[in-house]
Amino acid sequence: MSRYLVDKFLFTVDRDPELVERYREDPAGTVAWWERDLAGSLLNCHSGEATTWLRFEDAEREALAAHDYVRLFELGAHPFLTLTLFIAMFERDHDEPLGFQKEYARRLAHFGLPYPDIAT
Repeated sequence: MSRYLVDKFLFTVDRDPELVERYREDPAGTVAWWERDLAGSLLNCHSGEATTWLRFEDAEREALAAHDYVRLFELGAHPFLTLTLFIAMFERDHDEPLGFQKEYARRLAHFGLPYPDIAT
């Protein structure tokens, strides 16, 4: 897994309200655009070289495009980054305070220790 690249995607999208909305409305398009046009510049790769570490693996790309934070957790994405981004995107869809956080916890409740490795 290219955990660093996935975590960088989650971090940069979460820090930009326009990107949060773009990712909410067009997840597959946002993932493709970010990977193609933004990843290299954010990671200081200006040589024009294409390297495998600047690409998501298929499973990562699919999980990001599906907003599948459970799969991202399984793959080793940092849980703080998935939680904060998905709160920004989906908290508004819940009627109660902490509604999304409770859903997040329910959907990850089947995991036991040790949790998936999140080291980058």
